[in-house]
Amino acid sequence: MGFRRAAVSYALRGVVNTLCKVECSEYIQALSKNEPLIVIMNHTNFLEVPILVAHSYPIKVTGVAKTETWDNPIFAFLFNTYRAIPIDRRGAFQDVFNRVRTAIHNGSFVCLFPEGTRSKNGILGEGKAGIILMALEVGAPVLPVVHYGGEHIWENMKHLRRTPFCFKAGRPFRINYEGRPGREARSEILGEVMGQMAKLLPEEMRGNYVPYNEDECRYLDFL
Repeated sequence: MGFRRAAVSYALRGVVNTLCKVECSEYIQALSKNEPLIVIMNHTNFLEVPILVAHSYPIKVTGVAKTETWDNPIFAFLFNTYRAIPIDRRGAFQDVFNRVRTAIHNGSFVCLFPEGTRSKNGILGEGKAGIILMALEVGAPVLPVVHYGGEHIWENMKHLRRTPFCFKAGRPFRINYEGRPGREARSEILGEVMGQMAKLLPEEMRGNYVPYNEDECRYLDFL
């Protein structure tokens, strides 16, 4: 599997770099100076996953993806190569929590998309509270990462232009909450978590989220 991951990473990097001008040094540095943890990222289109895994190599990165994704043989091959973790959004999350914990323990960064679906226009969409329960249950720190530029990929391809694709990384944090948060607490925590992503994005891409400074966060302990 190690050789396969290396070969696929180099092949993907060649394809991606043909289509895009990728700036991800800040993201790679953030991974390099932290122990394996949960990485949260905005979700725009199909490009961020190939860029993510190809440019991270040889750092071990995997992710959580909906089970239906394996119906596509190309994505199934890609996700199996990087040992992605399938999630059935109808429930049975405890098994996913356990597998994420095991992946981190075995040295992999685990990527999640808190929005749960692609925005397509690059504007940060509504986050789902599952990220809060995941971080609390697994007991892992969270690293906020965003990207922008990829929302213009189709327009640029029509004009035979490479697409600038920029990654930005924030400061890792732990969610500080005892027990299982209720609806009101989940909403407040989610606002703080998504706010850490929002402040990394250009203002016009922040959606309904307000950037939170670190000293304004009640439930986040920054590392």
